[in-house]
Amino acid sequence: MSETFLLILAWMAGLVLGGVFFGGLWWTVRRGVVSKQPAMLFMGSFLLRMGITVSGFLLVGRGDWKRLVLCLIGFVMARLMVIWLTRQTMEANHAH
Repeated sequence: MSETFLLILAWMAGLVLGGVFFGGLWWTVRRGVVSKQPAMLFMGSFLLRMGITVSGFLLVGRGDWKRLVLCLIGFVMARLMVIWLTRQTMEANHAH
């Protein structure tokens, strides 16, 4: 595979990892507020999200700093997208 294609895949993997991490955090916070055992939910979610994220970065990076940087850029972009989407959802819920 070409270097450019691998870098694009690394960026896309960062988007997915960020979506899972920050989307999972949003889901956890929404469920944790009404949970009977919020500490268990938050700890379990944190461990699962961190495990997926760290494993993903290790798998994508494989010692290549360019892939790691692009994966991180995708991860941060996903964070911004999740913030934007959740803000839109919260505003829509409060409008009704």
